[in-house]
Amino acid sequence: GLLAGGYIGFEFFPKSDKGEFLLQIEMPKDVSLEQTNFYTQKAEDYLSKQKDVIQTIATVGQSSEGMGASQSTAYKSEINVKLKEKKERVNVSSDIISTTYTRELEKVLVGAKIKTVPIGILGTADDAPIQLVVMGPELDSVLTFAEKAQSILAKVPGATQTKLSVEKGTPEINVKVDRDKMSALGLTLQTVGATMQTAFAGNTDGKFRQGEYEYDINIQYQDFDRKDIDDVRNLIFTNQAGQQIKLSQFADIKEGSGPSLLERLNKSTSVTVKAQTVGVPTGTVVTNFQTELDKLKKPAGISFYWAGDQENQSEGFGTLGIALLAAIVLVYLIMVALYDSFVYPLVVMFSLPLALIGALLALALTNNALGIFTILGFIMLMGLVAKNAIILVDFTNQMKAQGKTTHEALILANHARLRPILMTTIAMVIGMLPIALASGAGADWKNGLAWVIIGGLTSSLFLTLVVVPVMYQIFDNMLHKFGYDKKGQTIDDLMVEPYDHKDVNEYDLDHGH
Repeated sequence: GLLAGGYIGFEFFPKSDKGEFLLQIEMPKDVSLEQTNFYTQKAEDYLSKQKDVIQTIATVGQSSEGMGASQSTAYKSEINVKLKEKKERVNVSSDIISTTYTRELEKVLVGAKIKTVPIGILGTADDAPIQLVVMGPELDSVLTFAEKAQSILAKVPGATQTKLSVEKGTPEINVKVDRDKMSALGLTLQTVGATMQTAFAGNTDGKFRQGEYEYDINIQYQDFDRKDIDDVRNLIFTNQAGQQIKLSQFADIKEGSGPSLLERLNKSTSVTVKAQTVGVPTGTVVTNFQTELDKLKKPAGISFYWAGDQENQSEGFGTLGIALLAAIVLVYLIMVALYDSFVYPLVVMFSLPLALIGALLALALTNNALGIFTILGFIMLMGLVAKNAIILVDFTNQMKAQGKTTHEALILANHARLRPILMTTIAMVIGMLPIALASGAGADWKNGLAWVIIGGLTSSLFLTLVVVPVMYQIFDNMLHKFGYDKKGQTIDDLMVEPYDHKDVNEYDLDHGH
């Protein structure tokens, strides 16, 4: 009920407060690097005055895209913001701090788009936890569907910083060469392409060596000579006859706009819809997004699949689910060998669902989601919880072997084994409390695991003492009803009078023995 009702969410990896985040600034696409730098300095001035900030590192003309990837663009910049220790901050959560800074900077940097993203292990932007990869035969239809999906995702509670991996509207200059005119002027397409490449992108074939060091020599036009469309039109080529020819004499040159980059996946055009999450587990956001996405009409040829945390979650949960089942089976088989019975270990196994009640309740009450670490907690719980039932069943079997009835043996077992069960369970619960209540860097990863063990052991402590004896009595009655005791002997076998066999010889008979 807690899972179905949405009280417990799903996520691959719990979010952790690293005390550090990236603030990314995106200017209009036609601004220069100098203008972007000016706005970035204004953002740095604002951040330097904040009490929670201890360090900022700015990078202008480049932005991180996740997994260590970066994109060089003159209209983008990012600032690595490092915060004080959690206990020293005015606002405790880095999520609250980053959201506050974003809203304030939007008032300072008019016309700029401001967003904050978590920082990853490599020091670049952390990969977005929500990623929907849209694929299709051509870019326009893929981009149209991706934009509709993005608008839906932006309305889902918990989703923030939605964006597309491919941006439209990037300024570009389109050059359409007239091959006939070009040939008539004595030029080849290879010469034209190489000259344009050198003029605007540069050529680093030349090297300068000094001692053991080697430096690239980049040959290209100065910034002043490649700032607008007229510079492209006036680009000069020299043919084999030594004549100088302008590009505008044999090519049609127009300003336009296009995508920021071209993505292809499995030979298909693709666009990724990305989003961060705040306050809501990733799995919950994805479930709500999927529900709304199913209502959207999908054009022919368009397909999509989940990437990011959702893909990792599906794979990881499946593997850990198998590990959980393997743990349960191994616990049962070991007890079969110890008890020399297939039935009484089943009594012990009834204690396992009792632990799930407390474990799930603990997750719901502490606002933890079901993730990789919490599932590891469930696997650990299988062995810990079975201990209480094993103690009860083992002592009950000992009492029955001494001639007690099942009812008497169960009462004696509950009285005699209550103290050791309490001692071991309370010791384990107290030992887990420091992990459950920890609040330092990286503590969020382990909190859920500890609460699963605490909740599972606590519920098992009380319910095992009631449910296990009841199930033992039921199974024992069934064994007697079908004519089997725990050693597999029938009632007819048990009714044979036991006797001690003795060899009789002639000496014994003669002497009356």
